[in-house]
Amino acid sequence: MNSQHRLSDDTTPTLNTEDTFPLVSSGETFHVGDGFEAQAFRNAHFAGNMDPLVMVDHYWMSKPTFGAHPHAGMSAVSVIFEDSEGLFHNRDSLGNDFDIKPGDLYWLKAGSGAIHDESPRAGANIHGLQIFVNLPNALRNSTPASLHVKAQDMPILEAAGFRVRVVLGESNGIRGHQSPALPLTILDGQMAANSAFSHQLNKGENTWIHAIKGTTKIVAKGKQVDLVAGQAVAIPQLAAEASADIQLFNEGSEKAHFALFAGQPTQEPYVQKGPFIMATNGDVAQAEADFAAGKFGQLV
Repeated sequence: MNSQHRLSDDTTPTLNTEDTFPLVSSGETFHVGDGFEAQAFRNAHFAGNMDPLVMVDHYWMSKPTFGAHPHAGMSAVSVIFEDSEGLFHNRDSLGNDFDIKPGDLYWLKAGSGAIHDESPRAGANIHGLQIFVNLPNALRNSTPASLHVKAQDMPILEAAGFRVRVVLGESNGIRGHQSPALPLTILDGQMAANSAFSHQLNKGENTWIHAIKGTTKIVAKGKQVDLVAGQAVAIPQLAAEASADIQLFNEGSEKAHFALFAGQPTQEPYVQKGPFIMATNGDVAQAEADFAAGKFGQLV
């Protein structure tokens, strides 16, 4: 997916050097036509502590909107929530052409360059997250790769009060699939009223948590923050010294739905221009030239 909202981006972020937790953001809302609405979160909203995430769109999509588009120097990741209706048609220049179903994940590591297209089938209403994950400079020109994880192949952590899908990575000793690029844990969790869930971070990981529905209290680093639906928080390198727990509580009267991402930050400056994320402006210009020259391949 490649939103028009992204096409104006041209950003060189400053690397974060301070602990800003609990810095909470509600992102920015935007619409494209009458078939796409989203809440967009940027690394800049969290003073750089979203790293290795560059941006996340929490969206609803009911009509084909963006068409085929290029990516380079990063990974484009789609997490489709289980309450989506219908099928999400995925095509790319790696030769993939299939439908993504409710609950699935699709990870496209664009690397040196790929072309991508995702659109709802007729009658579908897709609810999910579209994530841009940074690549370290050493991998920006690597060979493109992809991963499709079906909902039925994701481990589920379930106990009294919570149900958490291990979309990617590992939590509470349960290991799911691994990304084709940077190691990243993605959890899609629901907590009943008056329940709790905890996740143990690995050393040096940044964490980003988004409240999708209901309220979620987060306790970490000896502090706490309360998120309401639509808000997100970044927690920088909670486990810089050793592994540590993040605790999540639902003290509300309705079910809470959250998404949690945890991964090692790249800690490298980058330039983003729409669907390209590279080390320098010159590298972005080269990626644009390679795309124009047809070097990214073509859709099947």
